[in-house]
Amino acid sequence: MPRLPSGRRGPWPGRSRPAVAPDLAPHGIPRRRPSARAQRIVRGVPVRPVGPQQLAPPRLAAWGLALLALAGCGQASPADRLPRQVAAADLRPAALGSGERLSVVATTSIVADVVAAVGGPWVDVTALIPPSVDPHAFEPTPRDVQRLSQAHVVFVNGLGLELFLADLIGEAGGSAGVVAVSDGVTSRRLSEEGDSGGFDPHTWLDPRNVAQWTANIETALAALDPAHAEAFAANAASTRAELAALDGEIRRLVETVPPERRRLLTDHEELGYFAEAYGFTIVGSILPGPSSLAEPSAADLAALLDRVRAEQVPAIFVTSVVDPAIVRRLAEDAGIQVVTLYVHSLSDPDGPAPDYPSLMRYNAAAIVDALAP
Repeated sequence: MPRLPSGRRGPWPGRSRPAVAPDLAPHGIPRRRPSARAQRIVRGVPVRPVGPQQLAPPRLAAWGLALLALAGCGQASPADRLPRQVAAADLRPAALGSGERLSVVATTSIVADVVAAVGGPWVDVTALIPPSVDPHAFEPTPRDVQRLSQAHVVFVNGLGLELFLADLIGEAGGSAGVVAVSDGVTSRRLSEEGDSGGFDPHTWLDPRNVAQWTANIETALAALDPAHAEAFAANAASTRAELAALDGEIRRLVETVPPERRRLLTDHEELGYFAEAYGFTIVGSILPGPSSLAEPSAADLAALLDRVRAEQVPAIFVTSVVDPAIVRRLAEDAGIQVVTLYVHSLSDPDGPAPDYPSLMRYNAAAIVDALAP
């Protein structure tokens, strides 16, 4: 357990915890057949030398089994807009009855948490994807269709994170506008070349980006419920103040790690915004691209192992929702520790990351503990 820095923890002031879909069983691995590419990898991609020895055939088989567990779907372009996606300012007032609150659906527990912080008691927020479930592997249910059909607005992260949502919105019907909270954020290009659209969707790992989220959320809620526009503005302002304090807290914590030790090895490409914000270098990642369902090759893994050994990386940082088979294998071969972070999702309410500030504090403390001399 990392040493948590001092400071306020727990739910953000002035809001209730968003609901989650209760009929979804937590899972992080998709119930899909492995892709043809993944099966070809398992059947015998040759392994290049790693250090003085080659991977033995049993070791390659172990890598292959883990690859099959992780392989699931191809990538689509994050540049594609979702149906009914609109700018926050273009929403029209909702027809609310006396005492009726806005019905809001957010895709992830992290988005829902920030929406609830801005909306306060004047919104009912439901997260489609429960805590500890990977957005890349989420499987909607018929109940989700009903939730979307009854919503006044749907908040998404954007940048291709919620590829499942396009068909779901079409099935749901209704008239709710879809607002991407990451609109206006300076998105970073992925280091991995390919046809994935080239942008990293994990914008929330820099609190300054979440400050932009609050502006988009405030604009959308005020457009839908003008009677409470001042309250939304006040909540957004106080949330941004807390985000600024959180950013400063993390910066002070990171200063305890010498610059030459600020190197991150990850399970997939998810910590780019955090690294750029706080002066870390990404050594590499097991899975190519931003999706935890991407497919590495055996040659890629062997090259990564070489790099980890050469640079003496002390730890690999993994998400709380990714299958650990490949991670364990790489950690054993490299002799490094495995550190679990909360990246795609909040923890359960009694866990260490039940809200966004706690998630960032936990992750920063875990990273610093692993890298500090």
